[in-house]
Amino acid sequence: MKPQHRLDQILDYLKGHNLVTVEQLVTAIDASPATIRRDLIKLDEQGVINRSHGGVALNRFIPAQPTTNEKQLRHLQEKRAIAQQALALIKPGDAVVLDAGTTMLELARNLTHLPLRVITADLRIALLLSEFKQIEVTIIGGRIDDSSQSCIGEHGRRLLRGVYPDIAFISCNSWSLEKGVTTPTEEKAGLKQDLAANARQRVLLADSSKYGAYSLFCATPLAGLTDIVTDGALPAEVQQQLTALPARLHLAQ
Repeated sequence: MKPQHRLDQILDYLKGHNLVTVEQLVTAIDASPATIRRDLIKLDEQGVINRSHGGVALNRFIPAQPTTNEKQLRHLQEKRAIAQQALALIKPGDAVVLDAGTTMLELARNLTHLPLRVITADLRIALLLSEFKQIEVTIIGGRIDDSSQSCIGEHGRRLLRGVYPDIAFISCNSWSLEKGVTTPTEEKAGLKQDLAANARQRVLLADSSKYGAYSLFCATPLAGLTDIVTDGALPAEVQQQLTALPARLHLAQ
């Protein structure tokens, strides 16, 4: 097989898989491990892929925040399963911080039966939960980000730095073992840091499709979390690596 044709096959395979191992590529491409490794080195040097201890993935740099409309129908079943799994971490009477995002909105829809104090940056979540008398809702305030319909800026960050919630739920568009939870803007990264800083539990809610992607600014390394809730489609190699972290891994089926 010609080298360029083999490289194209590798890229086609990676487009259909989140994270793959050399062994998987050997089987899929029908080439020797040494040949596959040489090809991966070439693709890595070209900046086309990312190589990590867990395997190989396409270079998935996210330069800008996707809009809510773009995200709301993506991986909806996984988001709902993650929300159901995350609900088990919440106790009646808890003070809960909810980050902005479509997975957070699914969680909010599942906790309406509980007596809670909820602090959120997300306008849709605040409006939804304000209809339930047993839930005390605080919105952090500040400037509205038009891509996510959520509050950003120093006003909200000051409020978050002054509260000590039982549990903070963090959302993201990109996460990985190597780079942690990342965001396209420094402002968003800072908000997530303040959102989680004083919480007794710091929980990431992120579906497996976002694993291996990354943006410019790190909000937190995964080691800074107490829990990670994702779906069972996360590759087995990554699951094994994440179990070595201090954070507890919860897989929603």
